[in-house]
Amino acid sequence: MKIVGITGGIGSGKSTVCRIFQILNIPIYDADSHAKALMHEDTVKQQIITTFGTEAYLNDQLNRDYMAQQVFSDGNKVEQLNSIVHPALAKHFKQWVKEQSSPYVIKEAAILIESGSHQACDVVVNVSAPITLRIQRIKTRDTFRSETEIQGIIDKQLSDEERNQIADFTLTNDEKSLLIPQVLKLHQAILEKE
Repeated sequence: MKIVGITGGIGSGKSTVCRIFQILNIPIYDADSHAKALMHEDTVKQQIITTFGTEAYLNDQLNRDYMAQQVFSDGNKVEQLNSIVHPALAKHFKQWVKEQSSPYVIKEAAILIESGSHQACDVVVNVSAPITLRIQRIKTRDTFRSETEIQGIIDKQLSDEERNQIADFTLTNDEKSLLIPQVLKLHQAILEKE
């Protein structure tokens, strides 16, 4: 079974693209959601507590504010967290793929390329959108985020140019180019790809 990785910067519209693929009966693995869920499983949770301290969880829930402060202030801590979560996520994804029966599956991940997960994909797709539009979308969706915080997240991610160098396909989600025809064309290309 083919694995298609869909990536893109925050606010680019990865989820919108994936909803279109779902209408085409293609299973979607939302890596970010599964990673968050895995952080509450005993083994992963214990590793996070060992690495980041008991403050990492409050009332049995991940202390997102504390973890964000830890991770965004120190690049080594990002690597430590990734070294705990990514292996568990890779194992979970492999099991999930075995349970699917479609011609291909989609793995949606914001840091597909940064994590190296793209190397296990048969096709890599970047969802691209202008930064000003992405910021506007995020401010509407995540009303709790400041523009400075949004820009900080964007600055830590690869640029569209960097992602496009690795991606096999790019979908433009700029609210000018029609998205559904792009997805249908890509769907056909994936089905025909050997």
